[in-house]
Amino acid sequence: MTGFVPRTVPVAVDWEAAADLVVIGGGVAGLTAARTASLRGLRVLTLSKGGPADTATQYAQGGIAVVAPDGDSVDSHVRDTVAAGAGLCDAAAVRSIVAGGQAAVAALTDLGAVFDLGRDGRVARTREGGHSIRRIIHAGGDATGAEVQRALNAAGLPVLFGAAAGEILRGPDGVRGVLVVSERGTGVVHAPAVLLATGGLGQLYALSTNPDGATADGVALALRAGAAVADLEFVQFHPTVLYTPGGLGRRPLISEAVRGEGGVLIDLAGRSVTAGVHPRGDLAPRDVVSLAIAARMRATGADHVLLDATGIAGFATRFPTITASCLAAGIDPRTDPIPVAPAAHYQCGGVVTDTAGRTGVPGLYAAGEVARTGLHGANRLASNSLLEGLVVGERAGAAAVERRGAAAEVGEVRRVAAEVAPRAAVQALATAHASVVRDAAGLDRALRRLAELSRPVAADDRRWPDAIGGCTAASDGPGHGGSGPARAEAVAARRITAVEDAALTLTARALLAAAALRTESRGCHTRSDHPGTDAAQAHSTRFVLGPDGTPVPAGAAPAVPTAS
Repeated sequence: MTGFVPRTVPVAVDWEAAADLVVIGGGVAGLTAARTASLRGLRVLTLSKGGPADTATQYAQGGIAVVAPDGDSVDSHVRDTVAAGAGLCDAAAVRSIVAGGQAAVAALTDLGAVFDLGRDGRVARTREGGHSIRRIIHAGGDATGAEVQRALNAAGLPVLFGAAAGEILRGPDGVRGVLVVSERGTGVVHAPAVLLATGGLGQLYALSTNPDGATADGVALALRAGAAVADLEFVQFHPTVLYTPGGLGRRPLISEAVRGEGGVLIDLAGRSVTAGVHPRGDLAPRDVVSLAIAARMRATGADHVLLDATGIAGFATRFPTITASCLAAGIDPRTDPIPVAPAAHYQCGGVVTDTAGRTGVPGLYAAGEVARTGLHGANRLASNSLLEGLVVGERAGAAAVERRGAAAEVGEVRRVAAEVAPRAAVQALATAHASVVRDAAGLDRALRRLAELSRPVAADDRRWPDAIGGCTAASDGPGHGGSGPARAEAVAARRITAVEDAALTLTARALLAAAALRTESRGCHTRSDHPGTDAAQAHSTRFVLGPDGTPVPAGAAPAVPTAS
């Protein structure tokens, strides 16, 4: 990876700043890392494309999986995680992260996070798919992510909102800074350490539970910086997203906790969807439930199934967010079964790191959904995501101290040459050919069509990312979009969209290539033409950016040692 020499082109810069650590993303992993690094004396700047609540963390309903004080153990949580991961978990990484859960939650509680209590006055716990015991803690019933986000936001850390990272800038000894797009134009933040905490790739699909900003930015940034990614073929589709006819974009999810409290999946004829499919029935791992729903929909010709939660007492109190979403769609979950269908939910793979967030590029770290630590393997265990964000975020913030004093001056600013395809076309291809079930013909068709649709950004265009988004000096000038702050905001939004489109295009290529290479069904990667699991493929494959800008396989993962 350190020998990676990309083709680059120059970029004009409007402003500059400096920091010891730049955190890209304002969710649980990013803000936890920022706080940890700040407490250790680092100057930290956090970049966020949206506002304080525009994160995947904000929408997390289920809770945090953490070892319960009674009748549970680290060993038990590890077993459940490894079982869900279908042979691809890094057992040492799983144990390391699970063992750090209780301390991470305690630190969050010290920040003011409040978790729901049971009648006995102790923290309440529920059970979700794949877990053998009730170990999931939650807040506000089904608003755990919102409470975590609130507590971290209240820490008062400096965040530059409305700013997107367009490129990781490198020198001979590793990271030197970040190229940023904001209302102030194109800027450079000189920094020897950068943490990717950008979330997932849900916007690669037409239907997702992810926020609008989940456009795979971190995967693309890492690839262009010379880091490796792995396990991108494993995209978890949440089995139960609220179905509404014609609905597109981010859809409200119906938490697995509903099934944990007694909700039952049935088809339109009232028959069980998971009976005989898995010993845990409706509480089987998510890939199993998603496949069962998809199979039942194909068999019946229906576009959804039903989740009957009418037998859950006090539903509106336990699940206020879900109740509000259902009522807005004209459904009363207290009396009516909820129409549900699978939708893209979580990126199990990502940027290859150790359990302290280190990548193979000195000074580049990754934590949260964007990272591939080895915790999730081929399928994430429910509610392990907030756990990972808290634990690895804290460790990455501490690890960044090792870069204090490293060179961080950027000379001529250059970006890696990029290609871009229309977002709607990318989403259509991924949705049609890389969803719950895939096959060789569809993946090949998608890769070929994506190559046909992609166009390079002009090599001599210094006004990046204008060329990607079709922006020109004329379109940004007087009479085009107003003047003053409103005009600057509109131009920044257009440029950020252009950066996102390039990220989606590159990540789609990597995901499709990884899915085509894995000629077996494992975890949440299902090949209809290879329905069995192949023991010879019980390993992850790293992908890096080739000399022509195309993601290519580069051997087995992990690429960095597992931290203690």
